Amino acid sequence: MYAAFGRDIDVELIAGSGGVYEVIVDGKSIFSKKQTGRFPNEGEIVALIRA
Repeated sequence: MYAAFGRDIDVELIAGSGGVYEVIVDGKSIFSKKQTGRFPNEGEIVALIRA
């Protein structure tokens, strides 16, 4: 993330359980492992943030 956005992004990791993996940007979910059934592909999160 920092390689793509530098200091223009704040990242917060919140530990969870049960394989939860959610990415939320400005209060909106942009990726959910629970919904997709998979982890994101390399570069996918950066592409979703830029979209």
